[in-house]
Amino acid sequence: MKTSKKRLKTIISKFKNKNILVVGDLILDHYIFGKVERISPEAPVPVVWANKEDFMCGGAANVGVNLVALGAKTSLCGVLGDDHFGGVLTSLVKRGRIDPSLIVKDKHRPTTLKTRIMAHHQQVVRVDWESLEFLNLNLNKLIFDKVRKNINRFDAIIIEDYGKGVINPALVGELVGLAKKKHKIITVDPKEEHLDYYENVTALTPNLKEAQVAAGMKVRSKDDLSLLGDIVMEKLRPQALLITLGEDGMMLFGPDKTQHIPTAALEVFDVSGAGDTVIAAFTLALSCGASFLEAAYIANFAAGVVVGKLGAASATKKELLQRINEHNV
Repeated sequence: MKTSKKRLKTIISKFKNKNILVVGDLILDHYIFGKVERISPEAPVPVVWANKEDFMCGGAANVGVNLVALGAKTSLCGVLGDDHFGGVLTSLVKRGRIDPSLIVKDKHRPTTLKTRIMAHHQQVVRVDWESLEFLNLNLNKLIFDKVRKNINRFDAIIIEDYGKGVINPALVGELVGLAKKKHKIITVDPKEEHLDYYENVTALTPNLKEAQVAAGMKVRSKDDLSLLGDIVMEKLRPQALLITLGEDGMMLFGPDKTQHIPTAALEVFDVSGAGDTVIAAFTLALSCGASFLEAAYIANFAAGVVVGKLGAASATKKELLQRINEHNV
């Protein structure tokens, strides 16, 4: 089955009418930029002369940024610490036109903060502040109740698992059950250690490494990819499985035949955040009535835009349409 540019553009024109909920680990990305001119006299490490810093939405919040860039309405549900950095991330979310009303604050957990110290376009060191413990039962219930009370507002749910404690088996089970009861699309950007959690969802979007962990096998040739997908499909029973392959594009497994989709990237500068773009565009397209193949094409074009940018970036609706115009479908 092939699709057409006209069909893809029709799907994209519906993005503005959709409201997507992202449930998962909210991360504040902190960048400190500077330059190195000497080694510290205290230890054999570079001294970074800092001259700029920046804060950005990371994790599930970056998926929200990608959805808004594509034109959708978006809400976030997750946990922040009752601290300064939680306030910084909330401000960024609001400024990005993302609804933060389903976010829960917990005074016992820190806001997940990733500080990257950069010098001459190189990362010198990264410092993480975070708690990896699963949410307690009260927090779990609070999050699920917020989703349950608001579920009718949303066209789809994205579960964004960065392994910071929000996504756990009990919460996933309740969310999947609710989505099925309400006939809502539910997709997962998985964490490889948690792959057994995600049974019976609408779609999974792992990268190749995550899919190999799920299947318990190593891909040594392109011929192994079909077996890999079949094993994951049989094990977790999603309606569709979209495995991202970096510069080799994507493989889609679903109700129809397996389909390889070559990369739409013109140049690759940075793959960070590309997975967030893929699940945002893929889920949004599904919510607009796209087939799994059509949604995969759109996600592939969106990823082709962001890997041509530096840092965790997003693709705008205009950039997505332009990339589609530049390629044969």
